[in-house]
Amino acid sequence: MESELCFEGYRVTVAPNGLDGLTIARDTKPDLLILDWMLPGISGLNIGLRLRSTGVQVPIIMLRAKDEVPDRVTGLNYGTDDYVTKPFSIEELLARVKAHLHRTQPKNRITYKFKT
Repeated sequence: MESELCFEGYRVTVAPNGLDGLTIARDTKPDLLILDWMLPGISGLNIGLRLRSTGVQVPIIMLRAKDEVPDRVTGLNYGTDDYVTKPFSIEELLARVKAHLHRTQPKNRITYKFKT
């Protein structure tokens, strides 16, 4: 997933665990977060909740293997903007990333990589 996002021109920072991810998200103020629900240290769900409780409004896409309605509802109630179940198509994830950034970022702030 990281290589596909980079190939599309996005700068990607990967955290080895939830606690580092929370710190990175607070320090770098990313344009979008893709969180796995199940992370070591602190779950992606709790990262989103902590960020939202401090007023951070960055779009959050949650990845999870479970596709049950209660799981999706819980994720959305904790501040997740989108929910993608595993396994997923990288094309679908890229389309969701692009859609969220299009809605939340002025066009002149989105950086695209063009091949010549």
